[in-house]
Amino acid sequence: MSCCDLAAAGQLGKAGTMASDCEPALNQAEGRNPTLERYLGALREAKNDSEQFAALLLVTKAVKAGDIDAKTRRRIFDAVGFTFPNRLLTTKEAPDGCPDHVLRALGVALLACFCSDPELAAHPQVLNKIPILSTFLTPRGDPDDAARRSMIDDTYQCLTAVAGTPRGPRHLIAGGTVSALCQAYLGHGYGFDQALALLVGLLAAAETQCWKEAEPDLLAVLRGLSEDFQKAEDASKFELCQLLPLFLPPTTVPPECLRDLQAGLARILGSKLSSWQRNPALKLAARLAHACGSDWIPAGSSGSKFLALLVNLACVEVRLALEEPGSEVKEDVVTACYALMELGIQECTRCEQSLLKEPQKVQLVSIMKEAIAAVIHYLQQVGSEKQKEPFVFASVRILGAWLAEETSSLRKEICQLLPFLVRYAKTLYEEAEEANDLSQQVANLAISPTTPGPSWPGDALRLLLPGWCHLTVEDGPREILIKEGAPSLLCKYFLQHWELTSPGHDTSVLPDSVEIGLQTCCHIFLNLVVTAPGLIKRDACFTSLMNTLMASLPALVQQQGRLLLAANVATLGLLMARLLSTSPALQGTPASRGFFAAAILFLSQSHVARATPGSDQALLALSPDYEGIWADLQELWFLGMQAFTGCVPLLPWLAPAALRSRWPQELLQLLGSVSPTSVKPEMVAAYQGVLVELARANRLCREAMRLQAGEETASHYRMAALEQCLSEP
Repeated sequence: MSCCDLAAAGQLGKAGTMASDCEPALNQAEGRNPTLERYLGALREAKNDSEQFAALLLVTKAVKAGDIDAKTRRRIFDAVGFTFPNRLLTTKEAPDGCPDHVLRALGVALLACFCSDPELAAHPQVLNKIPILSTFLTPRGDPDDAARRSMIDDTYQCLTAVAGTPRGPRHLIAGGTVSALCQAYLGHGYGFDQALALLVGLLAAAETQCWKEAEPDLLAVLRGLSEDFQKAEDASKFELCQLLPLFLPPTTVPPECLRDLQAGLARILGSKLSSWQRNPALKLAARLAHACGSDWIPAGSSGSKFLALLVNLACVEVRLALEEPGSEVKEDVVTACYALMELGIQECTRCEQSLLKEPQKVQLVSIMKEAIAAVIHYLQQVGSEKQKEPFVFASVRILGAWLAEETSSLRKEICQLLPFLVRYAKTLYEEAEEANDLSQQVANLAISPTTPGPSWPGDALRLLLPGWCHLTVEDGPREILIKEGAPSLLCKYFLQHWELTSPGHDTSVLPDSVEIGLQTCCHIFLNLVVTAPGLIKRDACFTSLMNTLMASLPALVQQQGRLLLAANVATLGLLMARLLSTSPALQGTPASRGFFAAAILFLSQSHVARATPGSDQALLALSPDYEGIWADLQELWFLGMQAFTGCVPLLPWLAPAALRSRWPQELLQLLGSVSPTSVKPEMVAAYQGVLVELARANRLCREAMRLQAGEETASHYRMAALEQCLSEP
């Protein structure tokens, strides 16, 4: 049989698969084609390669181009099976006068025909051909050879069919297809557009796995696409806007890509565009904002103007979508605009190295205020039936970002919306699984079919915590939050999330957001302790909170890197203990003793005596663990000292416990070993407050302080109250 005959046999696959359609049914009556059935029988009974080739030729003649339907394909497969195509794909010796790629081309054509059946596309005998098929995407030889091009088309059809099966993307990635597709695209040979289309599908289905297996190759594609985007002057730049978000890596984007992307976006968004041209550009910009913050925007005048333009366009889009009654909201575009507004909020509140100048910040805050008013207006219209929609979640997110920085403007509108926000947060908290799913839906809605950069937070309450922290300081908003049950909800939320940090859980894998959320909850509770003490005394949820704080602090203060959270817990617990001092749980129980011992540890270890060259006396200095975070810690420390002082007269057992810990003795020893000029007045006042209350509460404490030269130390530091207390019997 000649090489031409073999090529003709390949027509079986080419006729029905080269054009990616084997779908039209036979133009026959309801019965089967008897001639075809006879030839299929011959194919099944073939005893050697020559007979199989001949039978394939006969089948080809009986089936007109485009006439193969699903049932016919299945019967051909039943007759041929996988053994014959396998041999064609792996053979290294072709008949005389026949190019070596023709047999492989016939094998691929048969596989392409079979893969039109989804069941066969997922067959192990197809899946194990993925590495071989991937090598055919960039074949050697004459690029204009029709047979080679046909084989490439059939290869893409096979791989695309596999990608459409449930586990297909995973098998393609493991088989090296991603790298092969990248090389095929970068080579810009025949079928490179099909390579890009298949890459897009794989990234959409399994982004993380794709980048893990082929990061260098995908970055090379990103560089090529970014460069094309920067240079494009025709409509292709709008198509690239839609593709590029999928090719941004989960890690660092190469600087040269960021430059090209920013330059391309600046040229697009600086022009007059229709919505279909502008919207993909806004979504790409939002994706970059999520992945890189503002790092992709150059410093200087051009960068600040570009950022201002982005935020302006985003705010206009939000207002047009949400203010116009009855207008159709393009939720994916508006959610992308939310991401750009969030970038604007971050830059407007950044004090150092901000891209924006003060006049620009003032202008943008005013513009964003109007857009936030539109968001509030939209949320006021949301009924209970829409609360689980991802766009509502995205709208609450941007409002939360605004409230975290600004609560003085739009105060009336915000107060009117607070009941809805509490109910919304409670609904999603009580249905946490759905809330987590919502966060992924928001990611999909806002940017692309893949998760954008850092994960969107999964619960609405955490988005609102910073804003509520500000609002609990103000009488009006605080009363609304209390009336709507926010404190009880916050207690439950805190206790649930605290479990994630308890022994038995690997805290190293927890996102920073968990600890930040716990700290913010503590700040809200601190506000309530100070401004609404009656609530703390009467609401049972705060008793449960106090029990948790007492049980948790002893272990927390021993953990490295968690000092700031320990400070929040200790200070909050001390302040609450003053209000709940009559509670049985605080009457010298093991839990209460453990808590106060841990609180003393936190308060006592903040400062040390540090020797200085050329000086006889040491200086009071921050201990190493406290030094790096003192700016965030000092207010809590001073408040904790004040709260401990207030607890001493309320809890008779506390002064003896403090004496046993040797804190008063060691404190006096520390003050006696350093130069008084190195101790700031506010430190002197804090130390004197604790020492005086301990001395007043317990005779043994007074005696121990005298033995530690307490009177002399008090005189040196002009602690008149302590000096007088120690002079008394």
